[in-house]
Amino acid sequence: MPSDSIPSSEAKDIPGSSASGSERMRTESESSDKSGGGRFVLPGTPNSPARILTLDEIQSMVKNIKNMALAHEIAVNTDFKLEPYEPPQNSIEKVIKDTMHKAFFDILRTQLESEPPIYDHALVLLNDIKEAFQSIFLENNKKALDKINEMLDADLIRQQAEQGVLDFKLYADFVIHVMSLACAPIRDEAVSKLKEIDDIVDLFRGILETLELMKLDMANCILNAARNDVIANSVKYEKEKFKEYLEYYKDGFPHTEQWLKRNMPQNTDDETATTSSATAITPDKKVKDIIFNAYMELLSWDPINEFPEFFAMDRDRLFALRGRALRICVCASSLAIVSGLPAIAQAAEVKKNLAKEIEILLQNVNTEKELEDALQSVWLQIKSVLSKRLHELNQKPLDEEAENSLKAHIMKISNVDESPVRKLMWKRLFTYIQLVLRSNVSIPPPPGFQDFTEELEGLGQAFRRVTYYNYAVYNEYYNDIVNKLSNS
Repeated sequence: MPSDSIPSSEAKDIPGSSASGSERMRTESESSDKSGGGRFVLPGTPNSPARILTLDEIQSMVKNIKNMALAHEIAVNTDFKLEPYEPPQNSIEKVIKDTMHKAFFDILRTQLESEPPIYDHALVLLNDIKEAFQSIFLENNKKALDKINEMLDADLIRQQAEQGVLDFKLYADFVIHVMSLACAPIRDEAVSKLKEIDDIVDLFRGILETLELMKLDMANCILNAARNDVIANSVKYEKEKFKEYLEYYKDGFPHTEQWLKRNMPQNTDDETATTSSATAITPDKKVKDIIFNAYMELLSWDPINEFPEFFAMDRDRLFALRGRALRICVCASSLAIVSGLPAIAQAAEVKKNLAKEIEILLQNVNTEKELEDALQSVWLQIKSVLSKRLHELNQKPLDEEAENSLKAHIMKISNVDESPVRKLMWKRLFTYIQLVLRSNVSIPPPPGFQDFTEELEGLGQAFRRVTYYNYAVYNEYYNDIVNKLSNS
């Protein structure tokens, strides 16, 4: 993206567009990697294959994003991140890398155990670690870099080696201390465990492995810090590309029109009598309400309808969100039914654990077709937990009629038309998402969803990011379509 670009006003309200300033900057390193601080895999998008990048290339990429699909993915997907690069199994590159890595440490051990010790490989190792820290701190902490350069000065270390006074363990302790200051909180435990390793070669092997993880953290930190600018510039970029597209594409967007038309309110006689065609619907809050009502249909999409063209890059993402909504609703419905039994309702911890177990059993459900088989497993788990609970309370197990009735209610959840509980829970979930889209304050979970709060909030924010971004790019075209439909 251009370095002098100004953040778009349309992008300022897109959730997830600001990076946390309180995060400790940390990273990773590997002595045998001479590729500019490590290599990382940039995941592919529907229109772009995965790529292998160095840290320098990542920094350049976030400053000069030209791939619209990639910019779009970074903007709307807060989980989009770089992954560690590993050569394919059984590939020549993998064999060579593993062989060289093993050979390096075998030679290091042999040299250190010789009399007198030889420090050739040790000097290479310490120099590479020093270079790794240059990538980790990215010149944003000159004081720390100066201290590292002073402590790991190659000439000084070489002189110590030649004089036979090199304390290799002392340098290991210094490196671990710096790592403890520079690593992300998630790596604190790994760095702490390095202090427990007595064998010096194994210690430096562990240091390098942990530095690799730290470099990955830093690369993702760079990506996340750039997200705000990516969003602002990608909105502008997508708008420009769409205008170019319209110069050649003159057939309109019938699927988007049909989608919006289905979600337009029917004019009452009073509205018709008091509103002229010129002012029936204008580009104001009323039009925005229609658009955001239409967004809600995306969570319960009927496959008989064609998907709106303006969501071409988000089709798979929205189908995944629809699957999440289905799972949350079914989880809440199942728990609501069994919570009608005092043995479960009066045992908060049992109920909480059952909620987690139901989530696990439904984690691979994305469609109605997959739901029925999964509910059979849910029922068996509910039956097991309930039987155990009744036994603990010295109560009689459910008789056959009560058990069959409970099972029938659970299995009916697979069909929203047959399950009043699922219908009610879906209505509550739907209302919750509507409030998330229209409010800038935290919305509490509706009744029946308290045990699934984290997943519910995640769904709401993910859906909000996608729809707000879509609105920032296409709002003027939505306005034109709605006004055309209202006047037709």
